[in-house]
Amino acid sequence: MNANATGSIAIGVTSTPGLTSNIFGRIGLQTQGVPNPIVNLTGVVGISAVAGATALIQVTRNGVVFYTAQIESAGAVLGDIRSFTVQDLLAPAAAELVYEAAIVVTPGAIGSVTRVGPEVFWGIASATA
Repeated sequence: MNANATGSIAIGVTSTPGLTSNIFGRIGLQTQGVPNPIVNLTGVVGISAVAGATALIQVTRNGVVFYTAQIESAGAVLGDIRSFTVQDLLAPAAAELVYEAAIVVTPGAIGSVTRVGPEVFWGIASATA
């Protein structure tokens, strides 16, 4: 979980997908030899945003976005915590799949969204029958 001694962080969010400062979770899962693998991913991100800001939670597999959730801020929010659950039903069998969770803002909202924590991202791969 991403937090400091006072219990919060303050990381500005940009509009650049894949930028390290936007990524709040990265995991590697091994699916080699697993017939028809399904990957379940869950995450939590705490944000602070100004009124009217739009942010996107994006989950990638090996650098390709396959899930996006849009967050709209109705007002100034401190400590707004968003959670999400994603299934990768088309996960290939591979020595390692790298999944990343990131939050980005739309180009007009740069500087209006801050990651404040908590932040977690975890997943599990399983075989289908």
